[in-house]
Amino acid sequence: MCEQTTAAARRLARAGTIPLLLMLAGCDMVVMNPTGDIAVQQRDLILIATGLMLLIIVPVMVLTVLFAWRYRAGNPRANYDPKFDHSTSLELVIWSCPLLIIICLGAITWSSTHLLDPFRPLDRIAPGRPVPPGTRPLEVQVVAMDWKWLFIYPEQGIATVNELALPVDVPVRFSITSSTQMNTFYAPTLAGMIYAMPGMRSELNAVLNAPGESWGYSGNYTGAGYSHMRFKLIGVDGAGFDRWVQQAKAAGSGLATAEYLALDRPSERVPVMRFASVADGLFDRALNQCVEPGKPCAAEVMARDQQRGGG
Repeated sequence: MCEQTTAAARRLARAGTIPLLLMLAGCDMVVMNPTGDIAVQQRDLILIATGLMLLIIVPVMVLTVLFAWRYRAGNPRANYDPKFDHSTSLELVIWSCPLLIIICLGAITWSSTHLLDPFRPLDRIAPGRPVPPGTRPLEVQVVAMDWKWLFIYPEQGIATVNELALPVDVPVRFSITSSTQMNTFYAPTLAGMIYAMPGMRSELNAVLNAPGESWGYSGNYTGAGYSHMRFKLIGVDGAGFDRWVQQAKAAGSGLATAEYLALDRPSERVPVMRFASVADGLFDRALNQCVEPGKPCAAEVMARDQQRGGG
């Protein structure tokens, strides 16, 4: 993914007043320059897989040009053998090399699928830095709305809209759901895409290893406001995170049921919002689609159906 340059630069590029390459020079390929350990491992997987595939692709492209040049009609030194139909050594090379690469890719894919399982708690903060014993991950609850992101910090008792602050080198456990339609929670400097689905809870374990600011997105098209469904990801040290929490608590407003229902209405280009308090169990009610007063929760309905012999 490449961060876009300014709107002015894009207009100039469309007008042809500056070359396209000059505009691209201001891009930041954040997928290849992540600041979180999980994203770094995913970046390395991309590079390894690409390198393994290039072991076949590059020789094939070179040999295609070489054969076309060597066996051209005007080359008197080229040997013409119309009876040639088989070479055991050539067949071994043609089939064994791709087979070995497929085996390597399969082994890497199988191991990384388990090691980078988003539900798997982290066992390291960075290469050579295991998670200290007894470390509790920071809990962050994520609700995808139309078209904004709600982040609830249950232990800190605060919530934000379109702003996610994380302390550096602290494991984070995200609980992710959606209030309306399927979205994709994606912070490319932190980790890969995780689906946010109504009535379902996804999980992501990740960590940031460097301070700074970047952006998160929705990777799943959801309608008119999709293009602006972005959130700011802020990495800070421990003291900076504590100050950020205090600033949120000083915001004055609280996120109760009425405020949540108002926030859940479709809206575009929503600015950053902070809430000094959060209603108890709000994320669980959002997960079970029962934030509205009097509406039965999905978990209760399913439990009653099961007691009555339902599926």
